Amino acid sequence: MLREDDLLLFVIVLLTWKMHKRRSVRSFSFSMTGPYLSLCVGAKPLPEGGNIGEVVLFDPAKTELLVLTEKAIPDEIVLAKGLGASKGWAFFCDPQDRCVHITDFMNPWACKSNPKLFTLPPLTSLPSCQTNAVCNAAMSACPDDDKDWVVAIKSLGDQLSFCRPRRDLRWTKITTPLDYFPTSNLMHSKRDGRFYLPGPGGHHLLSYDLNFDKQGYQPEFHELQFRNFPKSFESELELSELFPCSARTNTSYANSRLASKEISYETQQFMVFKEEETTEGRFMCYTDDIGDTCIFISKGEDFCVQVSCFPGLEPNSIYFLGFGLGVYDLTSKTASSFLDPSVTLNQLMVSYWLI
Repeated sequence: MLREDDLLLFVIVLLTWKMHKRRSVRSFSFSMTGPYLSLCVGAKPLPEGGNIGEVVLFDPAKTELLVLTEKAIPDEIVLAKGLGASKGWAFFCDPQDRCVHITDFMNPWACKSNPKLFTLPPLTSLPSCQTNAVCNAAMSACPDDDKDWVVAIKSLGDQLSFCRPRRDLRWTKITTPLDYFPTSNLMHSKRDGRFYLPGPGGHHLLSYDLNFDKQGYQPEFHELQFRNFPKSFESELELSELFPCSARTNTSYANSRLASKEISYETQQFMVFKEEETTEGRFMCYTDDIGDTCIFISKGEDFCVQVSCFPGLEPNSIYFLGFGLGVYDLTSKTASSFLDPSVTLNQLMVSYWLI
């Protein structure tokens, strides 16, 4: 969280971004759409109590900064640590009591003067596990949409924590099996009614349905079989040789580049695989055509949107924050950066795509 004195300096740094269409900062109006990338928050206390400040977002459709002014900032998250984002809601953890706070105050459509805030119990660790470092968080639905709303947090290592805030304000803490998923990012499938964790190398998925709190419950282990690799990548061996430092997610490969004196990372290519059901079973098949869809990837929960619903976004593309910040065109197989080379990624702090 930035204090007021830091906010102006940080916004000036952000204005050095390469805005391919134009360079500008605008205030929010309800004619605007999304998604947006959260950048920073500046808060100052009010004499009568509470906090007010500004939320700075990035609009990838217009390549502009969006400043939300006069926003009420909940006391609970002024000094809290960001954990992730899911379905337009941001997750924070209080550094003192370890309570988890879920709020919509960074979302442009949230109530300006009275943002929603849900407080969950302290996040504690199982023996031999830790919860200080978190990979990401995910939800089964928005808090207002489902009485059986489930929150899940994946910690670095083996611990996975679930909570049903409307039923039982206690965490169900689970150890993932086989040490397969120490750095995996959690995601929820509305179609399947399951939370998924991709294994290292992308060959396996671990899934939990909403009965995770039943006695004796066991997750499902899915082995993924890949087909239809492009001719230049006809085997997993060739992939590992070409991308020795690749980071593989559930949907893509992100290739890194090693500098001569120090390690630096740059996203050069994504590979997308679509699940297809055949007479021989289900296979993950390579595709470079996702049509009127674009994918958003960050340390928050990944998601897809239909471009026709969000004018200005590029179809058949991946908007990413990780090894760089930019958009990858699946048709031309090229990545374009939103950042000027002089701006480093650590200046982005902890950022997430918000839908």
